[in-house]
Amino acid sequence: MSDHLDAPGGSPGMDPRVDICDIYVFRRPDDHDRTVLVFNVNPFAPTGADEFHPEAVYEILIDTDGDAVADTAYRFTFSPKEEGAQLATLQVAKGDAARDVRRPGDVLFKDVRVDLGSGVSVAEDGGHRMFIGMRSDPFFFDLAGYLNAMHFTGADHFLDKNVFSMVLELPNDFLDAARVGIWARVLAPHEGEPLFQIDRMGRPFMNVAFIRDKDAFNRAEPARDRERFTAQVVELLKTNGRDAEDARQTALELLPDILEYELSTPARYPNGRTLSDDIIDHQLALMTNGKVTSDKVGPHDDLLDEFPYLAPPHPVQQTIEDLAVSSQRR
Repeated sequence: MSDHLDAPGGSPGMDPRVDICDIYVFRRPDDHDRTVLVFNVNPFAPTGADEFHPEAVYEILIDTDGDAVADTAYRFTFSPKEEGAQLATLQVAKGDAARDVRRPGDVLFKDVRVDLGSGVSVAEDGGHRMFIGMRSDPFFFDLAGYLNAMHFTGADHFLDKNVFSMVLELPNDFLDAARVGIWARVLAPHEGEPLFQIDRMGRPFMNVAFIRDKDAFNRAEPARDRERFTAQVVELLKTNGRDAEDARQTALELLPDILEYELSTPARYPNGRTLSDDIIDHQLALMTNGKVTSDKVGPHDDLLDEFPYLAPPHPVQQTIEDLAVSSQRR
């Protein structure tokens, strides 16, 4: 998985509503003055959950000065689901407010209906476009091969799976810098704390493949990643044949766990991430020191050429039993 089911027991807190699957950042294909942000949660939707968590905050965070601290926060929140419908609100906060989820931001969209069918309801205002709903999961990976000691056969476990997507398109000027760092997190009630950081993600396949203390990583801030997790990444890389200095330098390139995006350069991982980037091949080669370079799986052919770029959802086939087995086998 890229970040699906990354906690030790499966979805963080065994709640797929707050389980980040992937984030993507890329230029709008027909307008390079605009950027598209895609934030996917809820693996194998709607098997484990058919709603966004109504008490959670889903954030896309943007660092504009390279200090691994948020300067802009896009915050998605959701109403309780009533009679099959759920409504979304999006706020944007900047500066100190971006670093404190309890501080209100400016409302960009309010009470936008979540699309749980195959339609595309797009909200537009102030240069922003937004879609929220269930879509085909664009992630591709031979999960069974990975679980079988990386004996890959090219069977794409995610070919017919769905996720819950938040897709936001905005003018590049709203990013406030020519080079930014982007990551996502989800905060939700936990052990008496109303907004506890449950999950976070920047680079794809990072927590799943490179980190030993997965819960601790999910709850940490990127600014402390090198201090807390460099040794774990170095240990993994040395196990796969890198010498100590090479492993250390590679770990420092991977940490902090923030997806870099330079606007003047076409997006392709590790500069941003498009929906068709083969990040698994990239990260496998890095992790194994070139011993394994491909899982023999390629991008999905159902991607759209226009907003929201992700295809309509598939008919639900995954069962809860399958989901549990996938989680326990990791």
